[in-house]
Amino acid sequence: MRFYNMSRNPFSKGLPCDLAHPTEDLRQVHARLDHLARAGGIGLITADPGMGKTFAVRTWADSLNPNTNRVVYLCLSTVTNMEFYRELCQGLGIEPCFKKTDMFRDVQTCVRSLVEERRQRVTVVVDEAHYLQSSVLRDLQMIANFDMDSRDMLALVLVGHSVLAQYLSRQPHEALRQRLVASYRMRGLDEAGTADYVRSMLLKAGADPDILDEAALASAHACAGGSVRRLNSVVTNALTIGAQQRARAIDAEMVRCAADELAIL
Repeated sequence: MRFYNMSRNPFSKGLPCDLAHPTEDLRQVHARLDHLARAGGIGLITADPGMGKTFAVRTWADSLNPNTNRVVYLCLSTVTNMEFYRELCQGLGIEPCFKKTDMFRDVQTCVRSLVEERRQRVTVVVDEAHYLQSSVLRDLQMIANFDMDSRDMLALVLVGHSVLAQYLSRQPHEALRQRLVASYRMRGLDEAGTADYVRSMLLKAGADPDILDEAALASAHACAGGSVRRLNSVVTNALTIGAQQRARAIDAEMVRCAADELAIL
């Protein structure tokens, strides 16, 4: 990356949140999470793999004031009902009990204390939620039930692949689906969005934003298919190829070679 005067790889997964490019998906996800944090209730964020759903949640959480917001992030979703309760308790800083009924009570008591006594907004994010067992999905609506279902003291966000929305539309999960107060399906980057994203990230890293010409950007978009993760990999590999060839610009052929090496065409 030094060949192109970049201080770092602008397309790495460890990108600092404050350097995120405000894509349309990012704005839409943040708006819905803001609404859920304020109002409470259950929300759904879905996307095809690689669209950046977890990164969108991370950048939103990073923007919050930790004194007024408590975010619990759970990503181990291939668990039993009891294991999920233990994970939730640990996320809230509660010592898990042996009985589900005790853990349920402790979770609700903790949330009530955070909201009413500490004046914090509590958001629980369950990532990779498409892997959740039906028993866990059934319990989620009960966990969010406060004062005989008359108050939304907790924001519960399900984040997963697009198939999750189809799963929730089935009759056994109708009660949970009806409780959704916010939902968004990420669409990925279109061709114009791809160009804006690549140029913005290059500029933030100190490079010439026009290293990739129009044809190269169009090729990168075609290879990535809207996926931010695949786009990052293709562009990073193309820059590596360009640096090896000591090329001052990245053309479409280099992008195609980069994609071939990654076997994603």
